[in-house]
Amino acid sequence: MTTIASNLQVVRTAISAAAVLAGRSAGDISLLAVSKTFAAEEIRRAYLAGQTRFAESYLQEALEKLAVLQDLNIEWHFIGPIQSNKTRAVAEHFAWVHSVDRLKIAERLSAQRPLHLPPLQICLQVNISHEASKSGVSVGEVPELAKVIAGLPNLALRGLMAVPAPSEVYAEQRAAFAQLREIFDGLNRQGMGLDTLSMGMSHDFTAAIAEGATMVRVGSAIFGERIY
Repeated sequence: MTTIASNLQVVRTAISAAAVLAGRSAGDISLLAVSKTFAAEEIRRAYLAGQTRFAESYLQEALEKLAVLQDLNIEWHFIGPIQSNKTRAVAEHFAWVHSVDRLKIAERLSAQRPLHLPPLQICLQVNISHEASKSGVSVGEVPELAKVIAGLPNLALRGLMAVPAPSEVYAEQRAAFAQLREIFDGLNRQGMGLDTLSMGMSHDFTAAIAEGATMVRVGSAIFGERIY
């Protein structure tokens, strides 16, 4: 078994254990392998070990990998910041975008999504920890932005994503994820019909699952430490 395959097995086992602790079904939690900075051949190894959902943050790097791996039935997710001049390529090549935080970006993705493709699946990125260095819509702006984006053609608003301030304290991790879940629940009480909470990474996905994550984004625990 390759290291990537064995790492995937460890991560899946940890997700299942976290789900049991939270009184949830592991089948309700999707694993998104964050493959940014890792080579196409490493993605191929993960795919051969049964992983089909991958996430990228850097568009040019991602497009090169997509071309090399087009023989694989991969569901590609974009999770990085999106500049206006990059929206067309994102709209044309990805199934999901987790990092929408401005109406202008959503409108461009909607207009540029090819009509022969299914609607682009969208998560709003929320700046849950109010960090100036982080992307994401402010907490107070989420309800109005979600309402407008939900009405755009060629997009399907699925839920929320966040990257909280890093913490090694489990209670602090849970508190941040609980905030996102409360916003999510509030939107659904207004009839939004959201089903995706994209939260939790290699160091904190156990806390995220405890607070209702439906998709966890794991990179280094699968592929190893990144070298930028």
